[in-house]
Amino acid sequence: MADIEVSETVKASSLRLYELVTDLPRMGEWSPENTGGKWVGGATGPAVGAKFRGTNRHGLAVWMTSVTITGFAFDVHVFGVPISTWEYTLADAPDGCLVTERWTDNRPGWMRASSIATGVRDRTAHNRRGMEETLAKLKVAAES
Repeated sequence: MADIEVSETVKASSLRLYELVTDLPRMGEWSPENTGGKWVGGATGPAVGAKFRGTNRHGLAVWMTSVTITGFAFDVHVFGVPISTWEYTLADAPDGCLVTERWTDNRPGWMRASSIATGVRDRTAHNRRGMEETLAKLKVAAES
């Protein structure tokens, strides 16, 4: 079960939203923490098993993540340590499409208690705000 789930109704087709949320190099356009990244290991786009190197920033902290596509979700690791799973679901809605973003915290306990790496003390509250901002910006992009 996800630790956080945030939804937004967008006046766009589910195909349009799928194209946006699976374009991981563009995620930095919407996310307040992710700054983008690139497909690695021969991957050129989203497919089960594809690898992506993400870049992130919070204040002065900058870090990279290793991402593996697992379907309509992706698992994030840092230095081989499991960090999180991010998942998107799309459902037809009367006014377009309901986009739901889910975050599951996979960090080991010792890492959850520390804010040293990213400067974020309350990762759950921080991610909820970030997810709300991401979906709001995604909505603007999809509807334009």
